[in-house]
Amino acid sequence: MRMKLKVIVPVMLIGISAVIFAFAKIGGKTDPPGKYEKVMALVGQILQEGHYQPKPIDDKFSKEVFTKYLRNLDADKKIFLKSDIAALRPLETHIDDELNGAPLDLFNQTNEIYLKRMDEASSIYPAILAKPFDFSAKETIVIDPESNEWPANAAGRTEAWRKSLKLRTLEKYAELLEAREKDKTSRTDAQLEAEAREKVKKIYDKYFERLKNRVKQDDRFAMYVNAITTTMDPHTDYMPPIEKRSFQEQMSGRFYGIGAQLREDEGRIKIVSIVTGSPSWKDGKLKADDVITKVDTTDISGYAVEDAVTLIRGAKGTPVKLTVKSVDGTTKQVTLIRDEIKLDDTFAKSAIITGEHKIGYIYLPEFYADFNDRQGAFSYDDVAAEVKKLKAENVEGIILDLRFNGGGSLPDVIKMAGLFIPEGTVVQVRSRGGETQQQRDRDKTVAYDGPLAIMVNEFSASASEIMAAAMQDYKRAVIVGSPSTFGKGTVQRMLDLDAFVRDNEGGLGAIKLTVQKFYRANGGSTQLKGVESDVVLPSPYYEVGEKKDKDALKWDVIPAAPYKAWSEPVDVAPLKANSAKRVANNEAFKIISENIATLKKLDEQKTYPLDLASYKADQKKNAAALKRYDAVNDKVKPININSLSVDLDKIKGDTVKLARNKDWLKARTKDAYLSETINVMNDLIMQSFPKLKNNYTDANKK
Repeated sequence: MRMKLKVIVPVMLIGISAVIFAFAKIGGKTDPPGKYEKVMALVGQILQEGHYQPKPIDDKFSKEVFTKYLRNLDADKKIFLKSDIAALRPLETHIDDELNGAPLDLFNQTNEIYLKRMDEASSIYPAILAKPFDFSAKETIVIDPESNEWPANAAGRTEAWRKSLKLRTLEKYAELLEAREKDKTSRTDAQLEAEAREKVKKIYDKYFERLKNRVKQDDRFAMYVNAITTTMDPHTDYMPPIEKRSFQEQMSGRFYGIGAQLREDEGRIKIVSIVTGSPSWKDGKLKADDVITKVDTTDISGYAVEDAVTLIRGAKGTPVKLTVKSVDGTTKQVTLIRDEIKLDDTFAKSAIITGEHKIGYIYLPEFYADFNDRQGAFSYDDVAAEVKKLKAENVEGIILDLRFNGGGSLPDVIKMAGLFIPEGTVVQVRSRGGETQQQRDRDKTVAYDGPLAIMVNEFSASASEIMAAAMQDYKRAVIVGSPSTFGKGTVQRMLDLDAFVRDNEGGLGAIKLTVQKFYRANGGSTQLKGVESDVVLPSPYYEVGEKKDKDALKWDVIPAAPYKAWSEPVDVAPLKANSAKRVANNEAFKIISENIATLKKLDEQKTYPLDLASYKADQKKNAAALKRYDAVNDKVKPININSLSVDLDKIKGDTVKLARNKDWLKARTKDAYLSETINVMNDLIMQSFPKLKNNYTDANKK
């Protein structure tokens, strides 16, 4: 008898407040649903009734999820056997039933088989690595899970592991041989080969230790649910409680912790630096290079940094006890009270570029917003403040850098667009039922009306694409960068699953659900196609973007919104033509284009040699092709970029912040993309001020 789990979901999803569970009687006893069953039922109904464009949850959908889940669980096809997949195959059409209340047979059976096979695999690699490899034997390995099948039997799986371990050891061995040539040491080939095997063994020791001891059943269940949600579309995610907290911290730009920056060092968690003003800084006992061995009573030896950080963070005002081995060899215990740590690196920042013209530069890594605190950080407020400071410096143009900006707060991008245009539609948002809302900037004032350029690349997504598209539609700015942006034109809402359930003890997590789709003021979607740059620069990245995912929603068009172009529209044609001439003769961009061609060729390589001579020849050829890329920065004329004095005054005396600021500026002094954007801005300044242009022309004639 199937257990029924009923979810009451009104048409307006945000209004959901409770879920009623109807228990089925099994053997005369009430069998309440467990946590996993509750999550599955909630996810199934939310996807069907709340997703913007739900696929039918049927056998076809189930088969897609089945394939994705097994691929995610065993990407290299070295855990499961072919017989395991055959045994699970009858359940490939069962996932839609599980989402409607059926027992979680596929997950449970997969989990049982996986644990058994993982335990077997954990005994394979030590035996293989206990014996020397023959690197003179001519053999190859295929590194492409799509081309490989799951091993037919245990012997086939052992052979797959042998070849994989041989390749990893060959890589380490080749590195050690190269180091011996440089250092002129007398170590023998046999000694180096043994050391290479030992290094690989340590990697897999940590890998299996993590799988066995820290990747819990909850993690595999989250992977299972995410195989379901991302088959609906790539941005609908299930977040277990810890991930939900991390997401909220990222959006707000703050978290509660101790203020120590950590890194993993040979299986140990080492302190890199202490954040000024944090609990660790105030306490004074923790130092750089100290090793944290325990968090409260948990031994974190072998932990990944993110796992250690999860243990250290917690509610504000709560204590955390660390056992620390100091650089002098002594062990001490330090108890700290968690407090708010602000992630300053995620906030907007500006600088001034001097050269042919005085140009303001604003870096915005994400559209952050602290929805839990009105006094918290909001990207709109911060960018508005940076614009004001740059205007006070009398800059002649502003560059807004949205490269690698993955998006964030929709309200903030709407208001931010309003800094540069009078009132008008910034973006159109379409809901599941076809209703379209025009999200408008209603403030008629314009904070900055001078020349504006926006930098983007393939990783500029969502809110970044809204900003770039709006400035492009209004002909307010020139968009400079990769051929197109990421192509994420969908809206997600975070739904706390615990809020749907009556008398629940908590801990169900959340679902980030795609509920709407973005459209430009001109009616075109930003989904899939992204925003095409006005001035296109050679991309340094190979195959990035929404279009890579077969489950992505499609591009389409709706009617344009009424909007009025900027009174002095940017004429992109001459800017584009001038840039194309410069780029064609730019050594840095030539190298970048050649590098992409090489990366594409390497990506298409599926078969690798396992003998030393062929491997070294392969590496020499590839290294020669890629080495030129290291010289890209040498081909860029240094940019004269400096922080505003008002900003430096705020951090004077803080050596850590001053050092980070210096590194931030240094990273931009040899940036080929920023350099060419400055050239484009110089052209735009001349285009924007005819009198200045005429004077400039006359001066050149003289």
